[in-house]
Amino acid sequence: MTSEAIGGRSVLAIGGKDRLSFLQGLITNDVARLAGGLVYAALLTPQGKYLADFFLIADGERVLLDVAEPLAGGLARRLAMYRLRADVSIEATGLVPGRGLGEPPEGAVADPRHPALGWRLYSQMPGGAPATDWDALRVAHCIPESGIELIPDESYILECGFERLHGVDFRKGCYVGQEVTARMKHKTELRKGLVTVGVEGAAEPGAEILADGKAAGRLHTRAGDRAIAYLRFDRAGSALRAGDARITWPL
Repeated sequence: MTSEAIGGRSVLAIGGKDRLSFLQGLITNDVARLAGGLVYAALLTPQGKYLADFFLIADGERVLLDVAEPLAGGLARRLAMYRLRADVSIEATGLVPGRGLGEPPEGAVADPRHPALGWRLYSQMPGGAPATDWDALRVAHCIPESGIELIPDESYILECGFERLHGVDFRKGCYVGQEVTARMKHKTELRKGLVTVGVEGAAEPGAEILADGKAAGRLHTRAGDRAIAYLRFDRAGSALRAGDARITWPL
């Protein structure tokens, strides 16, 4: 099966003998998982807020990092800032990410976030035009996207479902933003977060969700009569509206 090219992505190569220990001290997931295939992770601020999410895969003496193109430059600069005296290199590659469903081709690796997302493939040759409605898949399974549901310096990864998406490891030890993330996991109950909602009527992505006239969240990606929404759970028991649409949650 031919992969479909994923637009708007950049693939960086993290090299050097210290590459694994360097990444281990920074990112939300455990680099030991690279032995099993593709790893989904994020880099956070020291205050625990999202900066960038990405995929990692071992490639010989380097680790490939697949990130949304608008975030690539800032991520590379942030990683270089943390590098200090570590033997680590950060370089752009000419690799093109592809993805698909069904039987994976040689070299493809399973998307770790959810089985419904199929596989990803990294090569020098771009894949074909998208034939799958990936937004509909994301909405159905509440999979956030960089720059849409995942907002740098604003989002918290646990509110965005990173535990469910296998993007954070609570046993790996310290990383940037770990203290805040662990506190949210163990000492508080999430009061806000991303969910899939039903939408009946006209409402565009970005529309504010109201509960009896009070702000209760915001719509993001919409696919048909469903959408990903950032919702305040304490107000979700009231009648919800967004624009001229009725919002239903839970489904």
